[in-house]
Amino acid sequence: MPSSRTGRPPVQRASRRPRAAVPRHPRENPVQRLYTRARRAWDRPLTAYYLIVGGSVLITVLGLVMVYSASQITALQLSLPGSYFFRKQFLAALIGGALLFAASRMPVRLHRALAYPILAGAVFLMALVQVPGIGMAVNGNQNWISLGGSFQIQPSEFGKLALVLWGADLIARKQERKLLTQWKHMLVPLVPVAFLLLGLIMLGGDMGTAIILTAILFGLLWLAGAPTRLFAGVLSVAGLIGVTLIKTSPNRMARLACIGATEPKAGVADCWQAVHGIYALASGGLFGSGLGASVEKWGQLPEAHTDFIFAVTGEELGLAGTLSVLALFAALGYAGIRVAGRTEDPFVRYAAGGVTTWITAQAVINIGAVLGLLPIAGVPLPLFSYGGSALLPTMFAIGLLIAFARDEPAARAALAMRQPRFGRKRAGDPGPVKRPTGAPRRWNTMRRRASAARSSGER
Repeated sequence: MPSSRTGRPPVQRASRRPRAAVPRHPRENPVQRLYTRARRAWDRPLTAYYLIVGGSVLITVLGLVMVYSASQITALQLSLPGSYFFRKQFLAALIGGALLFAASRMPVRLHRALAYPILAGAVFLMALVQVPGIGMAVNGNQNWISLGGSFQIQPSEFGKLALVLWGADLIARKQERKLLTQWKHMLVPLVPVAFLLLGLIMLGGDMGTAIILTAILFGLLWLAGAPTRLFAGVLSVAGLIGVTLIKTSPNRMARLACIGATEPKAGVADCWQAVHGIYALASGGLFGSGLGASVEKWGQLPEAHTDFIFAVTGEELGLAGTLSVLALFAALGYAGIRVAGRTEDPFVRYAAGGVTTWITAQAVINIGAVLGLLPIAGVPLPLFSYGGSALLPTMFAIGLLIAFARDEPAARAALAMRQPRFGRKRAGDPGPVKRPTGAPRRWNTMRRRASAARSSGER
């Protein structure tokens, strides 16, 4: 055996074995990777909670900005300060924020307990509107009560919240007693009480609010599993009443004739408001003329800061701004549907579905009227248009959705695992764990904690 230079025998090296062929997976497409990450984020327990909180806050803040921009000229024309309407809306937003926070912290049983008092109060106020000397007319509709000074209240807006809470509690109790299989228990007393509210609203001539209330009624019946024949029967009766009310009113027929109008007409159906709303959207372009640079709000577009604030948004913020508003409402609607679909509590399901139907239907009717696709119904854009009477019950309803989203089992477990950054420690919390000197830091993230203890199959 030949020796090495050092005099030692050479080391016998083992022959290398050929590596087993490892099957290579095809590299994931970047689009598929992005889709996978988005789907995982979409399926997390707190997704609905964050969508409701973030979407409602962004819509409200953007609405305050647009109310300030769209109402300045109107305020100056009325010899008022330019920020007059903004200050009133900001005050209503503060009060609504307090209502939202209170509703989001209430337990479900307290929401159910408030159903009957809110319904009784709404009916009383809506009946009080028709008393001479108490109720007052605004734009031809007798649906307002003066609170002194420049403050007014529209009780019909609180009727929407009353129907949602009371209807959800009623149907939930009947479902617990297994009474929904009988058509009389499905309809009575839900439909008669809804028709009572509709009658009080139509006494004042507010067709737009009546349409929203009807949509809430149909949403509750649909969620309760009303048979097709029963659902179609109620829909036919409501449609017949609606057609009769429209045909007997020249003003409503004129609004119906303005669908798709591109030029003002002579006569009763002048379509001035509808046409100038289209002008505002058309002149906005892709990114708009700039915040505060609207031309139509200088007296050409009626109700620029209320019913047609979406048109001013399109003129000043362009297509990008209007699509952002639509995306926020779509996210809010999806979150509401998700909360209603994942809960086991029947009251939560019906209430969340009713609130989602209310906000979505009102947004579709308002935006459809501005786009010229639907008749002008005179309903505000939820959380966005000027009007404290519409903002307060809507923010309370958003608080309901937040409370329901927090009450999901997976979301409740995820919130319980979150460590408070500030303030006192939770009971039983041993405090921060001391790590050895020089040991690498490991961040105690939400994902790491969720992988250690997951309460459901969601990610």
